[in-house]
Amino acid sequence: MNLLINLNKIKNDFLKKENIFFLIFAFIIFFFDRITKSKILNTYSDNTIFINDYINIDLIWNIGIGFGFLSTNSILFYNFISTLIGIVILSLTYFLIISEKKDKLIYAIIIGGALGNFYDRLVYKAVPDFIDLHYDNFHWFTFNVADIFISIGILVFVVRSFFVKN
Repeated sequence: MNLLINLNKIKNDFLKKENIFFLIFAFIIFFFDRITKSKILNTYSDNTIFINDYINIDLIWNIGIGFGFLSTNSILFYNFISTLIGIVILSLTYFLIISEKKDKLIYAIIIGGALGNFYDRLVYKAVPDFIDLHYDNFHWFTFNVADIFISIGILVFVVRSFFVKN
């Protein structure tokens, strides 16, 4: 009975206008990421595209998590990590629903980016990364638009957690 009451409260909280707004915002980020990846996947010709002295477009397929960490050829490990990412996205969605309004934006930004990369993991079995930042011969990790949003969301979350008093 208590579980039913809690589930009903979560459903009612989920349907609040502000939660719907922030979930739509997360999906806008997801669709923006999809558009950029689709453009790259449909026009990329296996050659590095020179943009300027600091940025190139260079498609690589990432089978790991952020910035290629935990890359492996093990299908079992890949599926385990993908399942874990799905659980994290669901958990973040729950936190978005129950959090204060000022924190909902942070969760929405992270969820939007995470959904973009999660979609790729399910559809392509890898995440297309294509933004190559560099200075002379030093190249940063190749990343995508979803990674930008995830990084911004996590950075704001960490700064807020350490430096902003509740």
